[in-house]
Amino acid sequence: MAKQTNVERLMAEMTLAEKTGQLNLLAAGEGLVTGSAQNTPLARRLDAGQVGAIFGTKSLASARAMQERALAGSRLKIPLFFAEDVIHGHRTVFPLNIALACSWDLDLIEETSAFAAAEASAEGLHQVYAPMIDISRDARWGRVAESPGEDPLLASRIAAAATRGFQGKDFAGPGRVAACLKHFVAYGAPESGRDYDNVSLAWEDLLSVYLPPFEAGIAEGAASVMVAFNAVNKLPMHANGPLIEGWLRGKAGFGGLIVSDYTGVKELTPHGLGPANVAVARALHAGVDMDMVGEDYLAELPELARSGLDAPDAGLALSPEDIVGLVDRACYRVLIFKERLGLLENPFRGLEGSPAAPSRLEGRKLARKAAARSAVLLKNDGLLPLRPKSRVALIGPFAMDRANMLGTWSVSGRAEDVVSLRDAVAAMTGSAPLVAWGANIVDETWLRQRLNVHGVTVDADERPEAELLSEALDAARDAEVVIATVGEAKEHAGESSSRLSPDLPAPQRRLIDTLASTGKPLVVVVFAGRPLALGEIAEKADAVLYAWHGGIAGPEGVADLLFGATVPSGRLAVSLPAHPGEVPLSYASDPTGRPFTGRFMKFRTGWLDMPDDARRFPFGFGLGYGKVTYGAPSLSAEAAPADEQVLLRLHVENDGPGAVVETVQLYATDPVARVTRPGRMLIDFKQVALSAGESRELVFEISSEQFRYPIAPSLDAAQWVRDPGEVVLHVGPNSRDTQSVKLTWQS
Repeated sequence: MAKQTNVERLMAEMTLAEKTGQLNLLAAGEGLVTGSAQNTPLARRLDAGQVGAIFGTKSLASARAMQERALAGSRLKIPLFFAEDVIHGHRTVFPLNIALACSWDLDLIEETSAFAAAEASAEGLHQVYAPMIDISRDARWGRVAESPGEDPLLASRIAAAATRGFQGKDFAGPGRVAACLKHFVAYGAPESGRDYDNVSLAWEDLLSVYLPPFEAGIAEGAASVMVAFNAVNKLPMHANGPLIEGWLRGKAGFGGLIVSDYTGVKELTPHGLGPANVAVARALHAGVDMDMVGEDYLAELPELARSGLDAPDAGLALSPEDIVGLVDRACYRVLIFKERLGLLENPFRGLEGSPAAPSRLEGRKLARKAAARSAVLLKNDGLLPLRPKSRVALIGPFAMDRANMLGTWSVSGRAEDVVSLRDAVAAMTGSAPLVAWGANIVDETWLRQRLNVHGVTVDADERPEAELLSEALDAARDAEVVIATVGEAKEHAGESSSRLSPDLPAPQRRLIDTLASTGKPLVVVVFAGRPLALGEIAEKADAVLYAWHGGIAGPEGVADLLFGATVPSGRLAVSLPAHPGEVPLSYASDPTGRPFTGRFMKFRTGWLDMPDDARRFPFGFGLGYGKVTYGAPSLSAEAAPADEQVLLRLHVENDGPGAVVETVQLYATDPVARVTRPGRMLIDFKQVALSAGESRELVFEISSEQFRYPIAPSLDAAQWVRDPGEVVLHVGPNSRDTQSVKLTWQS
């Protein structure tokens, strides 16, 4: 007879109460509270063996103490695992996820994730709630700050790169952690951009846009997945068996651990799915293995295991044996996860202080590089890079700011680690710039409303606006170049931070108007957590740099770009709207029956009060300091059988005097299909460094598999198809400015 594994032995010896305890995932009580649950008596739970894992510990010592207490309270000495939100870095805070996505640099994303894993592991963490891979196309949604942007291909490659970075070849290895893909699924597509809101979309969109990043992370070996708060097509995700057990475990082949989000099981009741016992049965039946914070599994499963559940109004009937079987299934998955972490063999793995945390100095260098690679140069009328000896006026609410540079969800970051933009510019030029605040970050009424909610971290200057603008004018007139720092506070983006109007506050717009009126060369630097509608700002400035919230070295990365210590290479991972009312927005929107051709203005899908092409920066857009020219693309064959590859060749040349990093993007259009397809879709990209005068031939491999799409009257009935016939390939520096060639797939 085969020898029992550790997990099988434990399962055979555990009582139902002990198994239920393993499904309880609690907060340490020190971290950021994002739900409505009250603090739980953690020590009592540990002593009773009623906790399977803890998140939010803040030190190696506290994690070790909790592990010791848990082992003392467990009859079978089953250890905890420890988790934390490590969204864009741990102690070393890197640029926001949306910013890192704008680097289009997969090696950089893997490297930052690996560094974050090493820091987290050194503090006793075994699992991180990352990467966040929710596709987002609505700037009103606050959590676009944490997302990889609007495109499924770019997001899928980011999901794979981040998973590799966190887990390495073995997530139980030194300096590695288990990744947790989140939030499953379509959390980034809520109605009206309101956080936690529900999603109704075509199954085709779900399968081709929102699920591919999860499929990519799973293929890379992601060890765990977190379920989203929202409902998808009327079924809340914490009870969505067709997507969790059906698609995720069935079709995608995921074999790891599934955790709820914060009080997500409890929230099935206000979703309208029934009282607590019904909610618990539905979540467990759907495949949610661990209940985070709400403790509903702990409270309801004993009685459910005795009596079963007969809930005809919920469409669910489970016998006591069924409930016990579901508890066994979930507990087995928890124990397998702990075994894969190496904790069943050594409960103190990762809690012994070895290996030590990586070098903070090396982390800072990496953070500075990441900040520079993530910023997107939107405009440059020959002003940048600045001369190091330029007399600079640094004006606006972010001139000396440090706290907001960290961005949202930087739970272990410290503002004192940030070098302000004033100090970064001084270090770059050898002299301190003129500094003026210029304007409040938000209008005072909104600031007062938000103080009780988030505690806005940018100070409001109580002086009259006229006085502030006068101060800004004086500084501008004394300078050769004006740098205006504008944007939003870190708490204005992130969870529960949706905005009706994602644009710059009116005082900041007036500040830019005032500075532009001086006629002095004007650089606008935008620090933000979402794509803000810039409106006329780009027309009034000589240069615009979208720097996002860049982490601990964000201002230093900006200074490197402004003064030419490095070259801009960022490209937008999300379309930048011209007007806040233009969202949701995506380059990949479906065509309609009346595309605007410049005639019959009344009969069009655009807006009467804004031209279709006005002041919008498209997905993939970004400038460098060089001049890259694109040769005409050519195909190895204009027609090919569906089982053969076709090569697209393209010469790119740097005609400028300095080095560039160019991201060459390949898009496709399928003009004849069984359903309406996106107007354009990204199918590949390559990033290439070119020295002055250097040219390079790039080769893209194209297969008919890249043109598969779903026909899905329902999730279960979905079929992936591809059609023979003509497709159009578009290649260029962004989704708009491309050259095209046609290719015919033969049947």
